[in-house]
Amino acid sequence: MKTLCWLCLASAPALADPGYYLVTPYGEPGLRAVDLRYWTVKKPGEKARLWPELGLRYGVNNRWTTGLFASYIGDTWGTQKLSSLNWQNLLLLTQGQYAVDLGVHAQLIHERGEGNVLELGPVLQTEWGRSQMNFNLIFEHDWASDRGTQLKYQGQWLYRLRPGLRLGVQGFGELGRWNRWSERQSHRAGPSLRLGLGEADLQLSYLWGQTYGRRGDMFSAQLLWRF
Repeated sequence: MKTLCWLCLASAPALADPGYYLVTPYGEPGLRAVDLRYWTVKKPGEKARLWPELGLRYGVNNRWTTGLFASYIGDTWGTQKLSSLNWQNLLLLTQGQYAVDLGVHAQLIHERGEGNVLELGPVLQTEWGRSQMNFNLIFEHDWASDRGTQLKYQGQWLYRLRPGLRLGVQGFGELGRWNRWSERQSHRAGPSLRLGLGEADLQLSYLWGQTYGRRGDMFSAQLLWRF
């Protein structure tokens, strides 16, 4: 995905950006929603890098949800530039008949001036009492580079404090090539808060850790507004 040359040495190859939004298996036939996303990466002593995203999501049926997104990047709001156009799809394979729900995440990303990237992988979710647990493995292939197929993971635990309010932990990481993990891996984790606001859902997270072997704290906000 978007290049993060500021995270690597000048002589190092370009690196994909860290995956950040956790994918969950859901099925809402007829769903129409605006999906607003915002996240940052901040190195110690430096300004944060900003990634606002705007998308539309639609539930085609009870097993297939699709969405189109425009992703921007910049050091300030005044310097934002279009970074990529994304077509995201979630296909449900199970719907409550087993202890763990299973879906498939597929996303085609057109990076402006760089080429196309495909993300593909299983998404898992289970619930135990008031707890919701998620774990995803995502394979990423960039046709415009020689990095091969990269492997990323996502994880989450949320506890329902009361209706419309959940608190928990998220974790993300990039391991390098799926069959030869990198020495400069990324691992980040931190608290996450999810609020149900009528027709809208808001999730806020702050993660500490490393991005490709170097310190990089991250903040994200995602607002899904149904209409």
